[in-house]
Amino acid sequence: DFFDSGHTNNWAVLVDTSRFWFNYRHVANVLSMYRSVKRLGIPDSHIIMMLADDMACNPRNPRPASVYNNANQQINVYGDDVEVDYRGYEVTVENFIRVMTGRLPESTPRSKRLLSDDRSNILVYMTGHGGDGFLKFQDAEEISNVEMGDAFEQMWQKRRYHEVLYIIDTCQAESMFQTFYSPNIIGIASSKVGEDSLSHHVDPAIGVYIIDRYTYFALEFLESVTPDSKKTLGQFLRVCPKYQCRSTVAVRTDLFQRDPEKVLLTDFFGSVRNVEITMETLSLGNETTNPQMSNQVCRSVNMSDCF
Repeated sequence: DFFDSGHTNNWAVLVDTSRFWFNYRHVANVLSMYRSVKRLGIPDSHIIMMLADDMACNPRNPRPASVYNNANQQINVYGDDVEVDYRGYEVTVENFIRVMTGRLPESTPRSKRLLSDDRSNILVYMTGHGGDGFLKFQDAEEISNVEMGDAFEQMWQKRRYHEVLYIIDTCQAESMFQTFYSPNIIGIASSKVGEDSLSHHVDPAIGVYIIDRYTYFALEFLESVTPDSKKTLGQFLRVCPKYQCRSTVAVRTDLFQRDPEKVLLTDFFGSVRNVEITMETLSLGNETTNPQMSNQVCRSVNMSDCF
């Protein structure tokens, strides 16, 4: 029962599908989530971030090179160490599906690939403008819930994930995971079908809404989580009740094999490595009996005191 979660590595795919200044909050949503997963241990090499617009460099930004998610401007979520993998017009439906399914051109660098396997737990977070059964990408195209469901099925068939936590913060967000049919996926939506997902507050200095309600309260919960925290996914599912969100948070758990109340939140938001200590001596095998060969090996790793 030591490795009861069944996964050995964690990935995060964070996607903002909106551009233009008045959608500042969607960029802040993704950057805030990025900050949280990095703080809990997922490295940049295991994070794919897509930002459809660069608010930090927008000429309307009164504080260049900064993006804030609260009116007090206490935390610059853009920071100095943000690695954006797909930005601007690279954020398309085609690129998103190619990243998820691994169907990228051979020239694509490793930093822009989702190199997950059948022991990977993947957090997928998406935010933008949507409707009943679709999510818009940059007001130019849209991805349907059927396409999204088929992408996850391709991933399952290709053994690209162990478990997936899918979070979407958009209007009528529940519709995006209603067509999922692949196993080991749990979905959280900021609004039910027929409901709008609302913003939280305006920063007068910036002049636009700077974060959405569900993401704001989800991040407030995540701030209390540490890498060794025992808080569960079940607790996270109850974040942002209707009196806070003004919309009804929808959850889908029928495809998920484990009880969310017994799943650590860090199974998706963190990257804690389980270590098992053994007192037994392990033989590595293929040991050489040639002293000259052994000396060559020692010199190759700068170990002058081998013998």
